Amino acid sequence: MHPVIAVTGAGGQIGGRLARRLSERGVGARLLGRDPGRLPELAGCVKAPPAAYGDAEAMRRALEGATTLFLVSAHEAADRVREHITAVDAAVAAGIERIVYVSFLGAAPDATFTFARDHWHTEQHIRGTGLAFTFLRDNLYLAGLPAMAGADGVIRGPAGDGRVGAVAHDDIADVAAAVLLGDGHDGATYDITGPAALSLAEAADELSRVTGRPVMYRTETHEEALASRAGYGAEDWEVAGWVSSYEAIAAGEMATVSDVVPRLTGHPAKSFAEYLADHPNSYRHLLP
Repeated sequence: MHPVIAVTGAGGQIGGRLARRLSERGVGARLLGRDPGRLPELAGCVKAPPAAYGDAEAMRRALEGATTLFLVSAHEAADRVREHITAVDAAVAAGIERIVYVSFLGAAPDATFTFARDHWHTEQHIRGTGLAFTFLRDNLYLAGLPAMAGADGVIRGPAGDGRVGAVAHDDIADVAAAVLLGDGHDGATYDITGPAALSLAEAADELSRVTGRPVMYRTETHEEALASRAGYGAEDWEVAGWVSSYEAIAAGEMATVSDVVPRLTGHPAKSFAEYLADHPNSYRHLLP
């Protein structure tokens, strides 16, 4: 019998995909989210009461009776680490025995990508609980590459000639299912990437091919990147995160390509070209 798996973010891109995979394999899961109305209706799965990461008591109630927690990182926020710590501590209080956490490639206290620092602090807190754990450090999402291009067909950012091993949400969910349902993963940290590392110029070329219009990459300085995003109405910490994601590419911190997807799932990781073929809506804003 499988342990009772609690899946956070079950109404989102990774948690939702994972929940469907567990249901299809006859493994019931407890689905968590702030809004149960957004959670999918899946055979064998039950919806937990509403629970936000920052609400310790609600998280504890939602997790009671589960033994394994699949913890999707919270949306970027100034206090995201505190939200993660609260959720992890609630899991301990609820009797969770194992945490599988969706982290980020190169998580470190001094990572160029500022949001990756949040993941390192979260990993350290999970390690300190004494629970069994597995960290899934995914690269940038393939879905994010078309979104980098503006309606004018230009990808702008201080990424230089750096490369990124972007990965599909589906592949992350497949790895997560393999880790949750398999043995031998406790204490492991997995870098989850696509099959190749692309420069943003190469990503632009691929977008040009599928859209039939010129798409180009234009590098920016740090100051230019801040200025070009100044009109978004975002807070300084968020703009810093966006800009530093490009700078992490320039620094080579996202160029990793691993064999984790094929090794753990038995199928190759999806390429950018394959992703675009499967998701034409991802580049609809670029169509002439």
